[in-house]
Amino acid sequence: TAVAGGGVRGGAAGRAAAMDLFGDLRRMNKRQLYYQVLNFAMIVSSALMIWKGLIVITGSESPIVVVLSGSMEPAFHRGDLLFLTNFHDDPIRAGEIVVFKVEGRDIPIVHRVIKIHEKENGDIKFLTKGDNNEVDDRGLYKEGQNWLEKKDVVGRARGFLPYVGMVTIIMNDYPKFKYALLAVMGAYVLLKRES
Repeated sequence: TAVAGGGVRGGAAGRAAAMDLFGDLRRMNKRQLYYQVLNFAMIVSSALMIWKGLIVITGSESPIVVVLSGSMEPAFHRGDLLFLTNFHDDPIRAGEIVVFKVEGRDIPIVHRVIKIHEKENGDIKFLTKGDNNEVDDRGLYKEGQNWLEKKDVVGRARGFLPYVGMVTIIMNDYPKFKYALLAVMGAYVLLKRES
């Protein structure tokens, strides 16, 4: 019975907090509300501008990615945040860590280049493998594809921050947590008053 009582008290506290939130919104005049909405829109648009700027500077469509599996351990662990560049005039070399997209798969893959075939006309084909995997990636490529080409590369790893991306993994694994976090952040920005 103590657990049930705690649940009721917890539910009542949650309803009271929600009522306080709506009470704050009602007490705000229209001008303050418009100001807070514009403030929120400015934060979102600034984040998008920074992201687009990073795309231009790095040459990569995804300048920052999170490692989602343990296939590159011990070099990278699940949750590491990778910083990528993708300058097309830089040659791809064996031993380099690349992020590539394969036709038919939505999520890019982070693996190491293990073999390169360079033709006389300058075209390059290469094979990848995860450091922690037993076999190369031919089983991950689309059917009938044995090699990757430069067009498949999203970026090349240039640096990383360990485990910073765990927040992204948690939000993907638990979508309710993601929506709750976004709601709290949105409410904070809307209700924060300037001193």
